[in-house]
Amino acid sequence: MTAARFRPARAAALLAAALLAVPARSQPEPRIIRQPSAPRPFRSYLAPAVAPIRLANSARLYSLIRAGVLYLSVRDALALAIENNLNLELDRYGPLEAASALERAKAGGPLRGLPSASQQVSSVNAGLGVSGSQQAAGLLGGGGGPGGGPAGGAGIQQVGQITPNLDPVLQNGTTFSHLTAPQSNTLLAQTPVLIKSVRTYGTSLTQGLMSGGSVQYYNYEQYLKENSPSDNLNPAAGPYMYLFIRHPLLQGFGTALNNRIIRIGRINTTASRERFRSQLLDLCAGVLNVYWDLVSAQDDLRVRQRALEITQKFYDDTNYEISVGAIGRFELTRAEAEVATRRQAVAISRDAVAQRVLALKQMLSHTEDPALEAAEIVPLDRIEVPETDEPAPLNQLVASAMSKRPDVAVSRLRDQTEEISLAGTANPLLPSLNVFGYTLDRGVAGTPQASAGGALPYFYGGYGTALGQIFRRNFPSNIGGASLALPRGNRQAQGDYGIDQLQFRQSQLRAQRENNQIAVDVANQVNALRQARARYSAAQNTRILQEQLLEADRKRASGAETFNTLMNDQRSLIAAQISENAALAQYAHARVSLDQVLGETLDRYGITVDEGLSGRVNRESRLPDVLPEPARAK
Repeated sequence: MTAARFRPARAAALLAAALLAVPARSQPEPRIIRQPSAPRPFRSYLAPAVAPIRLANSARLYSLIRAGVLYLSVRDALALAIENNLNLELDRYGPLEAASALERAKAGGPLRGLPSASQQVSSVNAGLGVSGSQQAAGLLGGGGGPGGGPAGGAGIQQVGQITPNLDPVLQNGTTFSHLTAPQSNTLLAQTPVLIKSVRTYGTSLTQGLMSGGSVQYYNYEQYLKENSPSDNLNPAAGPYMYLFIRHPLLQGFGTALNNRIIRIGRINTTASRERFRSQLLDLCAGVLNVYWDLVSAQDDLRVRQRALEITQKFYDDTNYEISVGAIGRFELTRAEAEVATRRQAVAISRDAVAQRVLALKQMLSHTEDPALEAAEIVPLDRIEVPETDEPAPLNQLVASAMSKRPDVAVSRLRDQTEEISLAGTANPLLPSLNVFGYTLDRGVAGTPQASAGGALPYFYGGYGTALGQIFRRNFPSNIGGASLALPRGNRQAQGDYGIDQLQFRQSQLRAQRENNQIAVDVANQVNALRQARARYSAAQNTRILQEQLLEADRKRASGAETFNTLMNDQRSLIAAQISENAALAQYAHARVSLDQVLGETLDRYGITVDEGLSGRVNRESRLPDVLPEPARAK
């Protein structure tokens, strides 16, 4: 009673353990870059998650294997290739790279791999403490006042205008110092050893503009306490704030110019999807060709095995005819040679089947799989030639190919990106005219020191007092200016523009040449399909006539002459059957090639690009109720 009560629980536990032991064959994880899930202030500093590579074969493969035999239809072969082909798995990363490149382009800045150039405003906090007084007086080698215009940025080499950094950058620098310096001249410090404690805080926020300029806000604070009796304020706080704006008016100006990399990135995401569609189409065409090659090779093997059986029967009949004295013994040698020839043909055909099986398995699997490696492949579909399949008029087929082929779409998108890129080399032809301006406000406050004679009461206080001076703009400084550069000759910019224009014209010519070649390819494939159909019809008629001839000769009386005639008829029939099978395979290849050149392969078999990108075909595979027996090689 107790054992019976626990039996279902034990069964469930064993089933769970078995499921855990089976390799993971669940639905594949989609190929996307997952952004980190964290609060917004911290999300920007965490790495996105990229799924690990996928090497396990899909569950569809194992669902089609029965008793060591892989029963495979055309649609199932295509589905397995989409889910498990290693080359296609590698191609899936192309659209992801294009999407990441677009995200990077939205941040602005130079192209990937080049250093960034940013311009900063230089300002000196002069007039605070002994060293500040010396700095303001020009005794320490620096200039007095709030400083000049923009400092030069890092020089970089990039053809075309560089988009400003569009992501705001917040920077902070904090310094705590305890400094001791001997004073050879005690006139200012009134002490032979100057000891001071300094705290400085500097925070800047920089934002690039899509129109080409940049805006920077800077907040600076310095706290100073020193042992000099000559300081009017000790300790003292000396903050300042400024807002700096810089903008080009000629070279580098314009939203259409500075967002061209973003527009190109968007086009490239579409182009990468079209390139993947082209790779998916080529893979499906390759799978179809290998599948029909396997069907044709197995049919050829059956024909040659049947020929060997008939030849063996002729050999046995020859022995019997010799034993009864109907024919001479010399006929036995010819019969033995015929059997040896047929056996060799069977061996060669068996090797051809094995080669095509291996080629198809490689296209249907990520890695070596023992279950797939040991399985025979039985194709469930046969090559069929419809009664009528006359293609549409050539001009309609060419127009359809132009609208459906992914390489045509990629070429069109490439021309668009190159035309957009021309703005990057056309704009540098203009002179460089930049305007800048900034407004700066200072404040200073501290504790008055009696030994120095005191200070104005207005400056008594701390950081809050100095900050109030800034916001009231008690001590404003406004600076503006412009810079103009007129390169003499301007040959570098003109050379870059000329090169880009010539390359763009060459690209247009290549696109037209490719379009012309497409028209030729469509015409050639239409003719190839018609010729393949004609060859198949001729081979089929020849096979039928040979069957009728063999049947007629079999009705004749026995004898050596009739025996030789039957042997010749049988050879001719086998040759006709082999020719018909080869013509049937040529027709299948011609049909696949025509669909490929028209860009209709995916539509014909109901395959979508989204299924290719995800690595999961939505259609379920179902085996027929009655499975054919595998063709065992004899």
